[in-house]
Amino acid sequence: MGSVTGGQLAAEALIERDVEYVFTLSGGHITPIYQHLEKSAVTLFDTRHEQAAAFMAEAWGKLTRKPGIVMVTAGPGFTNALTGVASAYFSNTPMIIIAGCVGLEHKEKLDLQDMDQEPVIRPMVKKTLVCLKAERVPEFFDLAFRYATSGRPGPVYLEIPVDVLNSTVEIDNVKKTATLVTVRTTDPGKAEDLLTMMASAKNPVVIAGTGVWQSKAEAELLKFIENTGMPVFTSLSGRGTIPDSHPLCFEGALAIRPGGAFPAYLETDLIILLGTRICLYYMFGDVFNPTAKKVQVDICAEEIGRNMTVELPVVSDIKVFLENLNASIEKSGKAETFQNQFSAWIDKLRQADKDGKAPAAADWNSSNVPIHPLRLTKEINAFMDRADDIVVADGGDTTTWMGMTRTLARPGHYLDYGIYGSLGVGIPYANAAKLRYPDKRVLLITGDGSFGFNFMEIENAIRKQIPLVVVICNDLGWGMIRHSQEIKIGHAIEAGTFIGRVNYHKLVEALGGFGLLVEDPEEIGPALEAAFASGKTACINVMTDPTTVSPGSMALAKVGAYKA
Repeated sequence: MGSVTGGQLAAEALIERDVEYVFTLSGGHITPIYQHLEKSAVTLFDTRHEQAAAFMAEAWGKLTRKPGIVMVTAGPGFTNALTGVASAYFSNTPMIIIAGCVGLEHKEKLDLQDMDQEPVIRPMVKKTLVCLKAERVPEFFDLAFRYATSGRPGPVYLEIPVDVLNSTVEIDNVKKTATLVTVRTTDPGKAEDLLTMMASAKNPVVIAGTGVWQSKAEAELLKFIENTGMPVFTSLSGRGTIPDSHPLCFEGALAIRPGGAFPAYLETDLIILLGTRICLYYMFGDVFNPTAKKVQVDICAEEIGRNMTVELPVVSDIKVFLENLNASIEKSGKAETFQNQFSAWIDKLRQADKDGKAPAAADWNSSNVPIHPLRLTKEINAFMDRADDIVVADGGDTTTWMGMTRTLARPGHYLDYGIYGSLGVGIPYANAAKLRYPDKRVLLITGDGSFGFNFMEIENAIRKQIPLVVVICNDLGWGMIRHSQEIKIGHAIEAGTFIGRVNYHKLVEALGGFGLLVEDPEEIGPALEAAFASGKTACINVMTDPTTVSPGSMALAKVGAYKA
């Protein structure tokens, strides 16, 4: 016999699941959990804003494929975290957001930070859970972990009122459950259907997305591509699941990336989508040859067929489907046949890749002052050339430029905000990456606008001795919006598009970090060397050309963001 509090049960649930970090900002409504995590194996990583805590948890989920844990207090603590939760929902990232709230005895009494939280967050999570009895806290944590990781991963909301956390219950009345569910559903017959479609194809294209990474299907993808000799492009967290250096990998799947993607999509007759959603990145499917046959493999049935008709829908875990597919290919003995069948197409795409990169070469190698952003991203890509280097991108145009340039050798080593497009992810993502991989080099490239969102997380990194390097692509303001306005309405509206010259590197120096200003492209490489050699949290403020227009800005002007 003995007694235990709800807060202790919550802490034990995290400890028993070997959670390494809880990303958080303290508050009275979650102190009952804090006091039992203090000096435990779980590290409370405190941020300067709840949004940053949620972004760090999202990054942790992306990097580890395990739920990132964010814990916030009631009311404003809860609402401050919502952007990061929504971002995790859009990126299919496992996350658990634990929120305190006003005690049940004080509901509707106008107590401090009282609000009805669960209805607010419901549309942006997989599941909402509100635990009203202390003895059931372990069960609710078990539910949260299962919902976050089963099927299509995503964020789960767990709310526990403060008086429930403070309640004392008899240990004998506590029911602890801990079930690990691994979903590996598939339809083996669909593998044979796909082989039949491949047999009549001449110009197939494979796009490997986040589902490949989340299902841990890197080895199966590589085997499938090498068995068939088909070209593959990678997207979002699928980047690096097959190295960009592989002779059958044509790098990023974005049609705006210089290379072979756009011509491949125009001429393909068979599109095989592995764990990737048809969204803006593919102009909602309009970039693909309309006569091409489409195959979409996804763990989520309702996702299949978004924006276009899919001739072969496959509801399956990507890893298991590829295992079935590889087994079918080996059984049929058609591997060499497929390789010969598609060899001419591969040769054509290699030339298209070369031709597609040629127009960007002048900008990648530009010696102009102010610096062309593509020259900056090329220098970063060349410097961050170790297989285990991690690059994080933040900002509108800045993420576009880096996405057009970055080449990857490994998955889980490139992070950006994805389809939700939330600025401000950069410093929290980078801090999380450095925590996850303390011995690897981590570099964040960010726009000057996005740098301001969570700037004080730089102070957090300095105080906690997290030596990441931040490179600011400083075009004096909100470049993507500025240029899209110029394209669409003929001029930029100064309010909201212009910031001006700010010595961000001096701000970082004032906080105790290392800072450099770069105004000539020849200074970029030496500045990167010096920043990493400093062993400090470092900021390189690079003055880039504010007149350059990215493909992202052009796309924003054309997709209905503004009325003519």
